[in-house]
Amino acid sequence: MKILITQETDWLKRNPAQQHHLAEMLSLRGHEVRAIDYELLWKTQGKRELYSRRQVFGNVSKIHDRAKVSVIRPGIIKLPYLDYISLVISHRKEIFQQIKEFKPDVIVGFGILNSYLSARATKGSNIPFIYYWIDVLHKLVPSALFRPIGRGIESIALKWSDRVLVINDKLRDYVIKLGAPQERVQVLRAGINTKQFNSTCNGDPVRQQYGLGKGDTVLFFMGWLYRFSGLKEVIIQLAKDKKHGLKLLIIGEGDSYEELCKLREEYHLQNQVILTGKKAYQEIPGFIAAADICLLPAYPWEPIMQDIVPIKMYEYMAMGKPVISTRLPGIVKEFGEGNGVVYINKPEDAIAEAVGLIQSGSCQMLGAKARSHVERYSWDSITDEFERILEQAIKDKQKNSTSGRM
Repeated sequence: MKILITQETDWLKRNPAQQHHLAEMLSLRGHEVRAIDYELLWKTQGKRELYSRRQVFGNVSKIHDRAKVSVIRPGIIKLPYLDYISLVISHRKEIFQQIKEFKPDVIVGFGILNSYLSARATKGSNIPFIYYWIDVLHKLVPSALFRPIGRGIESIALKWSDRVLVINDKLRDYVIKLGAPQERVQVLRAGINTKQFNSTCNGDPVRQQYGLGKGDTVLFFMGWLYRFSGLKEVIIQLAKDKKHGLKLLIIGEGDSYEELCKLREEYHLQNQVILTGKKAYQEIPGFIAAADICLLPAYPWEPIMQDIVPIKMYEYMAMGKPVISTRLPGIVKEFGEGNGVVYINKPEDAIAEAVGLIQSGSCQMLGAKARSHVERYSWDSITDEFERILEQAIKDKQKNSTSGRM
């Protein structure tokens, strides 16, 4: 198959997500995969220029060395608001160019604007468009003024889509309310590389590198550091409860990185809070292995967190680690009770809950339950299902196109 993926985030710099795993797995199976992306981080990490020209990155791999994904980055005007306006123009041109030259068998969209453009471009053709939801993206639009517009665009694209895939049951309910035809919606959950992420991984090198002793209890968080991640509250609570000697290890970059660094200085937690910045994906298992308890303390009242299940949850659990999470609806619906996830009502409760788990000696038991729960979600089986969905969508679209001409 020839597969074209569209998204509105940086394929190269952002951490691997569902689309990266699936694209590279399909590439390893002999399919040709191209991705149209967007230089999301241009304001903070891009070159200082008024506009950027179209770029093509060949043989990109973030997870598997032998994977080959071609990434096309259309040019944009690098000015606030004009960046999105220019995205519509350049991505529309690129989508039609790829349809003409690459001749994709299927297009899979992960964004807002370019998913709408893809769905519109494939109307009346024999190319199916599949809209894949791993987040409620309009809630992540920086300006609240534009979120209703994003929601409206998503709603139209959902109605035009030949298939709608979602990463969990809560998102399924959400897209149906937004207008997706129920019969076209299917849940395809996040996967996990059970060979790479497993409880036999050795975390001692990481603990030694960062001065973590054998007697230290290490709490761990990884991912993009949103302001609603709850880590600020965890650090402040850690400062109030120094007697238990907990250590907090954080991997990632993002909006709140500088604020967290300042909090560490303000509360004199240099020996207790470790901020490593971004790390290569291949290093992540070693960091999780170095931890005793993993955290997802995001604000439970934050709109974007209501319907999603971050892929890091599966990676935490596959490593045999208990997870302390705020009671997020998507997480509760996905993992339920008694599967290695312990729920708290607000981020500030994470420290007290961690102390309770350590004192009760229940971490190992909870970690085993977590591993058992996610073992069935291997990337091989998820990719098998995704491959079948793509192939069936192609057959159905071609059949409908043929019958429509009769």
